[in-house]
Amino acid sequence: MRRYLSSFLFLLLPFIVFSQDTTALSQPSWEALFREWMTAEDVSYGEETFELLSALAESKLNLNQVTREELEQLPFLSAQQIEELMAYIDRYKPLRTLNELLMIESLDRDTRHLLKCFVCCDAMAAPSDSLPSLSSLLKDGRHTLLATVKIPMYERKGDSKAYLGYPYRHDLRYQFSYRDRIKFGLTGAQDAGEPFFSNKNSWGYDYYSYYFQLRRLGRLEELNLGMYKVQLGMGLVMNTSFRLGKVAILQSLGRSSHVLTAHASRSSASYLRGAAATVRLARHWRLTAFASYRPLDATLNDDDQTVRTIVTDGYHRTATELAKKNNTHLADLGLRLGWKGQKFGGITAANVNVVYSHFDRTLVPYIASGSSTVSQLYRRYALAGNNFLNASLDYSYTHHRVSLAGETAVNRDGALAALHTLSYRLTDQWSLMMLHRYYDKRYTAYHAYAFSEGSNVQNEHGLYLGAKWAPSRNTLLQAYLDYVYFPWARYQVSSGSESFDAFVLARSLLYNMVTVEARYRFHLRQRDNDKRTLLMNRYEHRARLRASFPLWSVLTLATQADAVMIDNRTARSRGLMVSQFASYQHRWLKLSANVGWFRTDDYDSRLYQYEPSVLYDFSFPMYYGHGLRYALTARADVGRFVLSAKVGTTNYFDRAVISSGQQQINRSSMTDLLLQLRMAF
Repeated sequence: MRRYLSSFLFLLLPFIVFSQDTTALSQPSWEALFREWMTAEDVSYGEETFELLSALAESKLNLNQVTREELEQLPFLSAQQIEELMAYIDRYKPLRTLNELLMIESLDRDTRHLLKCFVCCDAMAAPSDSLPSLSSLLKDGRHTLLATVKIPMYERKGDSKAYLGYPYRHDLRYQFSYRDRIKFGLTGAQDAGEPFFSNKNSWGYDYYSYYFQLRRLGRLEELNLGMYKVQLGMGLVMNTSFRLGKVAILQSLGRSSHVLTAHASRSSASYLRGAAATVRLARHWRLTAFASYRPLDATLNDDDQTVRTIVTDGYHRTATELAKKNNTHLADLGLRLGWKGQKFGGITAANVNVVYSHFDRTLVPYIASGSSTVSQLYRRYALAGNNFLNASLDYSYTHHRVSLAGETAVNRDGALAALHTLSYRLTDQWSLMMLHRYYDKRYTAYHAYAFSEGSNVQNEHGLYLGAKWAPSRNTLLQAYLDYVYFPWARYQVSSGSESFDAFVLARSLLYNMVTVEARYRFHLRQRDNDKRTLLMNRYEHRARLRASFPLWSVLTLATQADAVMIDNRTARSRGLMVSQFASYQHRWLKLSANVGWFRTDDYDSRLYQYEPSVLYDFSFPMYYGHGLRYALTARADVGRFVLSAKVGTTNYFDRAVISSGQQQINRSSMTDLLLQLRMAF
C-alpha cells in the first residue's frame, strides 16, 4: 500500500506545487517536440527519423550557406516554409541571429522552436565551392567520439544457453566534420548476445557503418561514399531514409524530397553501400546517380537456394541467426534527372527516377515449406524473382499559398503506384491538406517506403484529409481523416477490406506558461473471424491528456494520462497509463525522470510511451499487463566531455516471468543501465 501511495503522490506533484516565476524559461528540446508527433503506429519506423534528427542536431545547418536540398532533410518543414526561408536568406544574408526567423510568416511558433534546434547563423563562414585547405581542416574540423553500453541487471534464458556472446549491447562511433561540407566516420555496433571478436565476427563488432560525405565542390553538389541513404520523390521507387506518420505529415504538408545522406546509424537495415552523387548539369538541371552492393540476411526455403523472407532485425545472437548473416546480396543502380525553376508564378520541379535491383538469390516468398502451392493468400503478390526495375516521374509546384506534389511509378510488370498531395494555406492560421494514394496489388519495389496504412507500398487505395488551425499564437488545433480500401487479402484478412482513421489534437499555452494538450484517435480495421467466413470490425480508441509547465527557470514538470479501448464486437479490452515527467537543466547538468503506472486487460490493449534517453538512443517502449515503469536520465557537459547515463526499471505486478523463448527473464522486474561518453575536439 505504501508503494502505491508514494507513486500516487508523485503523480500529483505538478498540481501540488506551483510557481509564478516564469523568467528565462527554456524552450522545449527537439526530442520533446518529436514526441508530440509519435503515435503507436509510428514506433516501427520512428527510429530512422530519430537517428536523422539526432545527427542534424549535432552538426547544425548554417543558414548562410544552406541549400534547398539540405533544408529538405528536415522532415517537419513544408514546401512553402522552405521556399520562404530560401527567399529570405537570398535577400538578406548574412543572417546575424536566429531571431530573424520571426520574419518568416509561414513558420508557426512550434516549427520555429524546432527549427532552431537544427540550424545556426555563422556569418563568418564564407561560402566556397573549392576544397578547403589542410590548415582549414585542422583548424575548423571537429572530431567526435561516442561510446555507449547497455547493461542488463538481469539474466535472459538465452544468456546461459543459446546466445553466443556477452549480454551487453554496445557501440562506438567516430566522426570528423568540417562545417556542413565534409563528413566521414565509422560506427561499430553490437547487440546483446552477439559474439565479439569470435565466430563470424572476427573483426570485432557484429556490424560496421563507414561513410564519407562531401558537399558543394564546383558542379558536384554532393558525393557519398561507403554507406548512405537515398530518398527520391514521394518514396514510391526509392526511400531508404524515413517516412512520416499521419500526425507528422501535417507538419510538412506532404512535401516530397530528394535527399542523399550518410548512413552513420547503428541500424543494419535500410542503407545502400557504394557511391552516390548529385551533379549540377546546368542552372536548372540536376543529375543524381548511385550504385550499391550490400549483403542481406535471409531465411531460405528448404532447397537452401531460394529466399523466403528478407530478415531486417539485425540480430545474430544464436547459431541459427548467425547462419542467416550476409547469406544474400543485393545490387542496386539508380538514376535521377531533374529540372527545377521558376514557372507559373512559383517553384516548379519535375524528375525522372529509374532504379534497378538484382538479388543473387531468387526470392520465392509464397511457396510453403516442402510444397509447391500458394501457402498464404496475402503473399501471392509479394516481391518475387531476381531482377526488378522501377521507374517514376515525380513533380511539384510550390506557391506562397498552394503546394502540389506527386509521383507516379511503374514496376517491371506494368503495375502502377501513385501518390499525390495538395496543400493550401488559406491564411497564416489555416492550412488544409489532401493526400491521395493508389498502390496496385501487383506493384512491388524493394526500396519503396512511402505514406501508407500498411507496411508496404502495395494493395492500397486511400484518401487523407488534414487540417491545421492556429487561432492564436499559443493555440494549435490539428485533425485528419483517412479512409483506405484494400482490394486484395492482407495479413489476417482473407478478402478485400476497409480501414478508417480519425485523429484530433488540441494544444494551448495558457498564461504563457502551462502547455495543455488533448488528443483522441479512432481507428477502424477489419479482420477475419475465427472461421474466416466473414470480416469483423475492430474498433480502436486512443486518448491522451497532457499538462506541462516550468517551475522557475530550470525545472519542468508534465503529467500525462493515456487510455485505450479495443472493441472486437465479441470482446472488449481496455488499458490505462498515468505518467509523471520531470526535467531539470542548470548550466552543465541536465536531469530527466519519469514514472508511470499502467494496467491493460491484454496485449491487444497495449500502450506505448516515448521516453527520454541518451544521445542516438530511440526509446518508445511498449507496456501491457499491470505494472510500474520508472527511469532516470542524467547528462553532464564537462568541457569537451559529455557524460550520460540512464537507468530504467519496469516492475510487473501480474507475473513472475517476463517475455518468452530465449528472451525469458525469470523474475517480475527488469532494470537496464545505459552509459555513454561523448568527446568532441
